[in-house]
Amino acid sequence: MDRAVPGATPALEHFDVLIVGAGISGIGAAYHLRDQCPDKSYVVLDALDGCGGTWRTHRYPGIRSDSDLYTFGYRFKPWIGPPIAAASAILDYMEEVIDENDLARHIRYGHRIVEAAWDTAAALWTVRARRNDGVEATFACNFLWMGQGYYRHDQGYTPEWPGMAGFKGRIVHPQSWPDDLDYHGKRVLLIGSGATAATLLPAIADDCAHVTLLQRSPTYFIPGRNANELADQLNALDVDPAWTHEIVRRKLLQDQAAFTLRSREEPDTVKAELLAGVSAFVGPELTERHFTPRYRPWRQRIAFVPDGDLFRSVMSGKASVADGEIETFTATGVRLKSGETLEADIIVTATGFDLSVLGDIPIMVDGRAVDLADSVTYRGMMFTGVPNLIWVFGYFRASWTLRVDLVSDFVCRLLKHMDDRSVRKVEVALRPEDQDMPRLPWVDPDDFNPGYLMRGMSRMPKAGDKPEWRHTQDYWAERTALPKIDLDGPEFLYGS
Repeated sequence: MDRAVPGATPALEHFDVLIVGAGISGIGAAYHLRDQCPDKSYVVLDALDGCGGTWRTHRYPGIRSDSDLYTFGYRFKPWIGPPIAAASAILDYMEEVIDENDLARHIRYGHRIVEAAWDTAAALWTVRARRNDGVEATFACNFLWMGQGYYRHDQGYTPEWPGMAGFKGRIVHPQSWPDDLDYHGKRVLLIGSGATAATLLPAIADDCAHVTLLQRSPTYFIPGRNANELADQLNALDVDPAWTHEIVRRKLLQDQAAFTLRSREEPDTVKAELLAGVSAFVGPELTERHFTPRYRPWRQRIAFVPDGDLFRSVMSGKASVADGEIETFTATGVRLKSGETLEADIIVTATGFDLSVLGDIPIMVDGRAVDLADSVTYRGMMFTGVPNLIWVFGYFRASWTLRVDLVSDFVCRLLKHMDDRSVRKVEVALRPEDQDMPRLPWVDPDDFNPGYLMRGMSRMPKAGDKPEWRHTQDYWAERTALPKIDLDGPEFLYGS
């Protein structure tokens, strides 16, 4: 980061492209821009002091991926290691991408963006950021590439339960895990049922007096070995790591596509298979009592449980599971609506994310504040009424990074197309045949409905009932559809 001169305001800097965020999306965007559009100048801004986004801010015990790294890793850099990786390994991988591709000189850490304003006459975005030293920095760019993620990094979601102020122990959210939290020999109540809870519990169970997992409703898990048999075979044959990465990646994507299709077409069969996998660890009685969700598979994300560690902790007696809704916190724990009481010294609220739309950055277009909830999304990447802006929003049923690669290809192709046409501005707009199209939620809640999306859906852009105006969440369709987008189609409006 540049050194500040006391009292000085840094000069305005201009770049062709400004990328917001140095996490998995932003670093992927920077690589593809450098690789596919080497003539474009760019800068990456991030509020943190280093790269990684989620993998830097989340520091709770056991933090790991819930997607395999052969598909969560970038297509251009082979992953070498176990499919499910710890945050530290993912950070190392991302830092290697930065070092190997000379990206560091383009990244400005410690820059929190406070406003982005578009000026049609100048065909420029002006981006104001506040540096960690308190100095305001201003940037101008032709194109704004939003890769800052979809939730608030500085706070997680914790419901407001009655009696919380009266609890005598500590209440913590995994997203803000305190460095001084001592859970050794303590009774820990872990509220939640998703991937975070499933990761945290086995990581702390051995050191606690006892951990109780309190679920309002169970979720689906896939327990299995943290290994990939095909990758192990290819590695044993000394196959080039790049070949192994691509072969294993294709096989996993084929298997995931088949599983997703089966989840829709034969949900009862898939449900039985998933529950059988859990039952192999805890038996049919506990599976029925604690691990049988009320919804069909894939309406919420399914987490992989490496080596069944969550279930092993339960079966060892170091952890137990309770089901129900909280009526109130007490001085020494919580009381459920059923009347059951759960005693605890520490309560951990693994209750999800707080959704953020474009990083909560105020967006202005020609002096007018933009409410993205009034816009319609173009394939989950662009928005009506907002020129020269792309948002990277990944997949729920596949690895986020798969869409980082696809969207990056689209952006680079779009930038080249604009150069070929000698235009500086592009905007998406509804076509005449789209004017009466129904305005639908960003994601169909009957198809995918995690709590963080449902809580924040009213702030998200609207969708339509046509493929162009939806975020399909279908990688297997988009990997063919996105490269075929006609950039001269009537939905694209260009200007000089």
